[in-house]
Amino acid sequence: MNSYVILNDKTMQQGLAALAAQDADLARLWQQQGTPPFWFRDPGFATLIHIILEQQVSLASAQAAFDKLLAIAAPLTPEKFLGLDDGVLKQVGFSRQKTAYGRFLAHALLSGELDLGGLAGLDNTAVRAELTKIKGIGNWTANIYLLMVLRRADVWPSGDLAVAVAAQQVKG
Repeated sequence: MNSYVILNDKTMQQGLAALAAQDADLARLWQQQGTPPFWFRDPGFATLIHIILEQQVSLASAQAAFDKLLAIAAPLTPEKFLGLDDGVLKQVGFSRQKTAYGRFLAHALLSGELDLGGLAGLDNTAVRAELTKIKGIGNWTANIYLLMVLRRADVWPSGDLAVAVAAQQVKG
């Protein structure tokens, strides 16, 4: 039996209540700001490419590059991505490294090495193992996919700079 918690209105409220009970600063923040919005994403190749673009850059920068990519290759598929040459991807905003990561991902999907459709039925550890076997997908990328695509409430994007800065602001 797989053990994980799906993020929905009920589990969000339960989690927020548990955090608020443990930490006065978080309780105050929840009272002032209300329940945070869900930032769910669609499953699939395009979302993983978007998350790869978000690695170690601002969300705005990643979104700009992703929008440019979609302008030339929508709907984005592994085949279309592999059909773009490195120069085009560089103009869109991909570094050499992220171009390689995108190509590794596309090849893994086309070869059957990775089955994104099968991830939903796996526990968090197994999902991480499946995703991180692809070069360029580390724990942060896997955790973002778990949280935002598979809607796992029991996942935290450790190492996320924006989360660390936000926590520092809340805690003073």
